[in-house]
Amino acid sequence: MGSRPRVQGVEPLTGTRVRLLFTTGEARELDLEPYLHGPIFDRVRNDPAYFRAMQVDAELGTVVWPNGADIDPDVLHGGLTPAWQESTEAA
Repeated sequence: MGSRPRVQGVEPLTGTRVRLLFTTGEARELDLEPYLHGPIFDRVRNDPAYFRAMQVDAELGTVVWPNGADIDPDVLHGGLTPAWQESTEAA
């Protein structure tokens, strides 16, 4: 099966930590703080209740917030460099 793992479940823990369930059946605990960069994540970073309003977007297979903020599922599963960081490192 060549499909990439996607998020199928998310549970907020303490602070910016979450428990993720992937389509592979694998569960991981991860601190999202390094990925909450840029203006779209301001409220997610600064309002704990809003952070906890996260959901899984079944179409994208990733974690999303009501304001449209999301994190690439390949970053979450594979520990890849977030796109924002790649663009600043290349500059």
